[in-house]
Amino acid sequence: MSILSRSGSKANAQPIRQDWAWFTALLIVALGLLTVNLGGVPLRDWDEGTVAQVAREIWRSPPEARAWLFPTLGGEPYLNKPPLMHCLMAIAYHLGGVNEWTSRLPGALLTAFSVPLLYAVGRELFPVRLPSLLSALVYLTWLPVARNGRLAMLDGAVLCWLMLLVWCGLRSRRDSRFALGIGLSLGLICLTKGLMLGLLLGSVLLIFLQWDTPRLLRQSYLWAGIALGSAPVAFWYAAQWGHYGGEFLGRNLVQQSASRIWTSVEQNGGPPWYYLLEVIKFGVPWVLFLPAGIRLARHHLIFGWAKLVLVWSGVYFAAISIMSTKLPWYVLPLYPALALLVGGKLADLWREGRQVGVRQMPGEGYAPIWAYLLGGLGLVGGAGAVYLGMIQQPRQVDVGIVLGVLAAALTVAAVLVRRQNPQFIGVLIWGMYLSLLLLMLTPHWLWELAEAFPVQPVAALVQQHTPAGETVYTSYGDRRPSLEFYSDRRVLPANAQRLQRLWTNEPQVYLLLDDTALGSLKLRQRQVLGTAEGLTLVKRVRPPVPTPPL
Repeated sequence: MSILSRSGSKANAQPIRQDWAWFTALLIVALGLLTVNLGGVPLRDWDEGTVAQVAREIWRSPPEARAWLFPTLGGEPYLNKPPLMHCLMAIAYHLGGVNEWTSRLPGALLTAFSVPLLYAVGRELFPVRLPSLLSALVYLTWLPVARNGRLAMLDGAVLCWLMLLVWCGLRSRRDSRFALGIGLSLGLICLTKGLMLGLLLGSVLLIFLQWDTPRLLRQSYLWAGIALGSAPVAFWYAAQWGHYGGEFLGRNLVQQSASRIWTSVEQNGGPPWYYLLEVIKFGVPWVLFLPAGIRLARHHLIFGWAKLVLVWSGVYFAAISIMSTKLPWYVLPLYPALALLVGGKLADLWREGRQVGVRQMPGEGYAPIWAYLLGGLGLVGGAGAVYLGMIQQPRQVDVGIVLGVLAAALTVAAVLVRRQNPQFIGVLIWGMYLSLLLLMLTPHWLWELAEAFPVQPVAALVQQHTPAGETVYTSYGDRRPSLEFYSDRRVLPANAQRLQRLWTNEPQVYLLLDDTALGSLKLRQRQVLGTAEGLTLVKRVRPPVPTPPL
């Protein structure tokens, strides 16, 4: 009999004190991983630089400007997303100054809280504690959650509100008053990332409740909660419409939301299997157990946990897969459901292992495939560690150490599987946590920074030699919000023709040019202000006006 299908008063009457102890322990462990070295690397493009810039403008603005309600980006109206997360970052700036650590802290804290909240979700779903605990630890040690949850973006907050939404929905099956929290959680999601995501995640929960507990859909608490949660959302959207008119509706609800379904926004497209590849690519080792977790859930459809994870993962995965716009962080709300699937399967594998003092029945035990898969991944990780740490030039010893620790954990886990020892689960969790912790202590956890020039030296050059509020034009092809954040100036890309026209026609202009543009453009009367990272800042110098003779 599966550990997930057991029932009884002893299993269901777990002491609340023990649950609070686990809740606290999971929060501490999550905070350790998600906040270590949080300010050790610069903000990245795109979202981090943009969100931080909006938050700083809210922090700087006087109260009468009402920037918390009508945020700006570079002095222009910011109509992309509601400003709940930006306001939390502005509060962090007020308390700790403007830097990378305070920019990322609100999102990291909310992501950390989502870990014990997932444990609480599991306690509402499973009849015993083990799958709940394993699911929370798998979720924490899934690389995209641990990495993206640390960023100065909106997704860490969404994960927290989503866990709160699901927990309230599950808790309301026993106490209908918790249905009030469903609407409030949906309101928080909408005020963080907009109406579309709130409607999608709310639909996932309502479909589950219709299947599992349809009586809740007739509860007055549910609709009262939705009304309460919708009130601040309606106020914000009405305020934007009244302030900006049709421009807000076109840019927020259409261009930045609905159009992403049928249009690839800013060329961020991909095939329908894009997110499947994302889950596989960054899912080691937990993705190995995912197919078995799905099969387990399909065999237990009479239980609420199986209904929830299949509806959650199926509906959300299908929705983001058919969208034309594909961005890696869109998949993050899927990982809690996947963690519940994996945690459920790991709990069953724990039962199937050789327990001390328990006789194993014939036919029970681990299939050899688990050892082969884990051992194969261990070999790949070990080869990668040797190559990066000893062969590649320049050597990346720190990354080699991370891969070495992970490879050792996978290899030991494979040996334990061969011995039918369920302790392999603990080895995998500890190995993943330690590997991620070591990764976060290196600058490589934000590997996108290596894709373009470092912005901080260039930003210091621009800030030192240009007046506040000045717009700088650059020959670099892509706009970099992180450069604008650090320089506190607008830095706009322009082609050669526009750069030449600006130089000729504008009385004062600052250009940030690479060597090719600097040599090809005809820049007369130029003054070189400095060079950083292969980019030169030049200013046009007007000749002195001759003094008329007396």
